[in-house]
Amino acid sequence: MGAIVGGGILALAGIAFATTGPSAMLAFALNGLIAMLTALSFGEMASKFPESGGTYAFSRKVLSIEAAFAVGWIVWFASIVAAMLYAIGFGYFSVLLVRESVLTWGNVVPGWLSDPRSVPLIAILAVFTLALGLVWKSSGGGGWANAGKVLVFGILILGGFWSLLWQPWAQTRASMQPFFSSGTFGLFEAMGFSFIALQGFDLIAAVGGEIRNPTRNIPRAMMLSLIIALLIYLPLLFVITTVGVAGDQGIAAAAAEDTEGIVALAARNYLGPAGYGFVLVAAVLSMFTALHANLFAASRIALSMSRDHTLPSIMSRLSPRRQTPVHAIGVTAGLTVILVLALPDLASAGAAASLIFLITFAVAHCLCVLMRQRSKVKPPFQTPLFPAVPVLGGLACLTLAVFQGVVVPSAGTIAMVWLSIGGLLFLTLFARRARLRDVSSMAANPELLRLRGNSPLVLVPIANPRNAEAMITLANTLVPAAAGRVLLQTIVVAPDSWNPDTDPEPADRCQTVLRELIRVSSRLDIPVETLTSISHDPMPEIARVAKLHRCESVLLGLSKINDDGDVSPLEILLGQLESDVVVLRTLGGLRMADPQKILVPVAGRGGHDYLLARLLASLSRQHECLITFIRVLPESAEVAEIRRAKRDLDRMAHDNFAGRSEQVVARSDDPVEFVAKAAEGQLVILGVQRIGPRRKLFGHFTRKIARKTDSPLIVISRRG
Repeated sequence: MGAIVGGGILALAGIAFATTGPSAMLAFALNGLIAMLTALSFGEMASKFPESGGTYAFSRKVLSIEAAFAVGWIVWFASIVAAMLYAIGFGYFSVLLVRESVLTWGNVVPGWLSDPRSVPLIAILAVFTLALGLVWKSSGGGGWANAGKVLVFGILILGGFWSLLWQPWAQTRASMQPFFSSGTFGLFEAMGFSFIALQGFDLIAAVGGEIRNPTRNIPRAMMLSLIIALLIYLPLLFVITTVGVAGDQGIAAAAAEDTEGIVALAARNYLGPAGYGFVLVAAVLSMFTALHANLFAASRIALSMSRDHTLPSIMSRLSPRRQTPVHAIGVTAGLTVILVLALPDLASAGAAASLIFLITFAVAHCLCVLMRQRSKVKPPFQTPLFPAVPVLGGLACLTLAVFQGVVVPSAGTIAMVWLSIGGLLFLTLFARRARLRDVSSMAANPELLRLRGNSPLVLVPIANPRNAEAMITLANTLVPAAAGRVLLQTIVVAPDSWNPDTDPEPADRCQTVLRELIRVSSRLDIPVETLTSISHDPMPEIARVAKLHRCESVLLGLSKINDDGDVSPLEILLGQLESDVVVLRTLGGLRMADPQKILVPVAGRGGHDYLLARLLASLSRQHECLITFIRVLPESAEVAEIRRAKRDLDRMAHDNFAGRSEQVVARSDDPVEFVAKAAEGQLVILGVQRIGPRRKLFGHFTRKIARKTDSPLIVISRRG
């Protein structure tokens, strides 16, 4: 209510009347219909994902993290620009209201009211005041201001209908002629200019994570806010058209003469000087509540992006006492103040915000269709007449966006410049950590893979049936059946000039393995697919199948890792595979379904972070795991070096794992012995050593750890 009602009608009624005449009422009604279609799509997605962030959060679920950043970056900017415009509007109408009050009482107008600096000063004070209020209180607030402006608009509407009762019917009918002053094109033009007057319902989704019973309240709140806005807008436009213009002058001509002041002029015509004062009061309250709502929503968009590392992490910190995002509110308010002081072309900035909102609304409709098609669990609230509603709504929003871009080319330029700045910041500052968090989120919630249209395949070559349970369980942990596929590969290792009729042993041995795989997968209730092939050399065959089927991951089993330093066939295979590779060594068996204590030795910044984040989140998805990141420094390490290592380790742990973990920096001149002792009773995760293009080795550290401990061991190799 704070964002929708008031500001739009006061700012845009004049241009709508000047463009299309009395049919401005129809333009607002059609825009209301489009807004309701959009609100239905927003409501469905918000009921499915009741969290803060709005369109950004929806994009992060259905699109890539890069696309989600682009959406969040421009929506955040559009909300800040809208806040800036409402702040300036609040300053402007506050000055007019004070001036009118002073003149009414016959006093001398103070000099500061004529100072052009008074408007931005009042705007900045309003921004800081509301920002402090948002820091102090976790709810949106503004109820008294909303009630006040609705009361004032009610007085304006009732006063208009009272005047209409005393006006001859012929005069009322004449005021509605010609209804389309500029034809059909003028109607569509007015719709493009005035659609932003109904923007604001999307802010409800932007704060969805802070709403009680969101699956029920968010869709209802969106529809009710639009209905209330239209119940105010349409009667007000009607009385302005019929009784707001004196003499024979039509509303289109009157609006063309004074576009910005047509509402105040009309109110003065049928309510006298008090009508002008009512409009000023309504304007001040409307600008104030709209500023409040946009600051609130923009700060929550920034908070959501910060939690995903697409904005600086400091912005996700909450006040310990109030649990409000102090830094996100501060940055949002600071950028709003900078725009108040620095942006010279307010019209183009407003048009850019309108263009961005229209584009993101079209994107939201598309996301709604994709979400419904890909999601296995339907949302609590479902858009009726699907897919007609999102398709029609998306086309309407896209058409209005194209119109806005053609009419105001500078709007598109501003949007592209801001998007380019964001793209540069993302690639240089945020990309790595954001992608790590995204990988971890998808592993922790496999439904995201389905929502993004992915169905990853993990290839599991198995030759030793004793490893079947551990391998199949780990494969299902990496790629659950609900999100992807597990392909078990068995290979008939055929000698040269093999004749299966005279030497059935290779085939029989493969059949034994296959029967065990089927038995284990059935007992574990893990759906798998099987593939059997014949090859003289199994390693190139594994690489061929992985490439042919475009496997995202390959899970390999290993009985032991030799400590002699010779390059093994498995290490040659690591260099040939273009997939992520997970090598599992188990001695005495490993139950992957059990909660795990996991040890991750760290020697520096490796190249396997994305795979490590995915693996840790997958292992922690069903059972809580305690992850220990350990870094061993020499006994001679100084205190400053230890502190620096601890800080780097904390940051790495935060980037790679969102659950419970501990970071240990220890001193020892024998790191292998220290890690081997710490590994007792834990699953150890290590990375392969890259020594050049297509060359990956287990490395001396991994070999020694494997020799010194019987703990289960996972060695990971990032693709490429």
